[in-house]
Amino acid sequence: MLLSLMVNEMMEAFDDHFSEELNNVKLHNGQRQIALWMRQLGADSKLLRKRDEYLYERAITEDVIEDKVQEYYSLRCVPQILGPILDTILNAKEVVEDELNSVNDNPVVDSKNKNIFHGGNFHGDYVSLEMDKVKIAITKLSMLAERQLNFLLNANLNQKLPPFVNAGKLGLNFGIQGMQYPATSTVAENQVLSNPLYVHSIPNNNDNQDIVSMGCNAALMCNRVIENTYEVLAIELVALVQAIDIRDISNKLAPATKWLYDGARSLFPFFKEDFAPSQNLQEVKNWLMNTDIVAHFKNDLKAQAIHAG
Repeated sequence: MLLSLMVNEMMEAFDDHFSEELNNVKLHNGQRQIALWMRQLGADSKLLRKRDEYLYERAITEDVIEDKVQEYYSLRCVPQILGPILDTILNAKEVVEDELNSVNDNPVVDSKNKNIFHGGNFHGDYVSLEMDKVKIAITKLSMLAERQLNFLLNANLNQKLPPFVNAGKLGLNFGIQGMQYPATSTVAENQVLSNPLYVHSIPNNNDNQDIVSMGCNAALMCNRVIENTYEVLAIELVALVQAIDIRDISNKLAPATKWLYDGARSLFPFFKEDFAPSQNLQEVKNWLMNTDIVAHFKNDLKAQAIHAG
């Protein structure tokens, strides 16, 4: 969400696509929460613009209005894309916690009534289904990050940056060009890994275990997708801070995105000449994975409990 906010800041986008008025007419908690957090964390940005000030309340003198009335989906539809991802993660958290606090033994011994019950509480369908749902949601997150990355690197789309966010000499230096390749290939891997395990089953044990959950495999693959996605997010973040420095606008960022910018810049320096970035990228990835960003901004973020109906 912070990276999406930073992309919007870098582009000096209009802020109405995460406004309360627009998002609260949809009855999805996740969408409303993402929009609320974007408003809270972006409140002090000097880059986000009010649409009415730039398009509605001024005299139009130019023959062609340069401002895009509507930004690309990867900027404009962030609450609608991240909302169901947030809802999916929160639901999975509840289901997995219920599973962890359940009795999964077989048989189950009822000491009170002095009886033994044979059944299938060990069966991992609840975990399997939730892991599949989470990995699909996280794959969509990696797809959003990759599209935002591509937007930054394509000068014909953003119209504010040199091709490939290249601060060096075009045709001689590569900028972020080489880093895009692992991002796109990793997202492609995520898409393949997101095929559901919940609907796979191979019978065994002389067909005693004739329909199984594949829950362990689902969890392992979900974990792989999550780690892959941090790699994509790290590459996007590096491209973003490079873009912000090329435009010389870091002092206009909101405090939250400035904190993210500073953290990335402490690990990955501004560059013009090409170099091998893998070690620096790994450090950015590790920093993102090991930093509790929600806890860091807990005093700035407010939860919004608005239920449909």
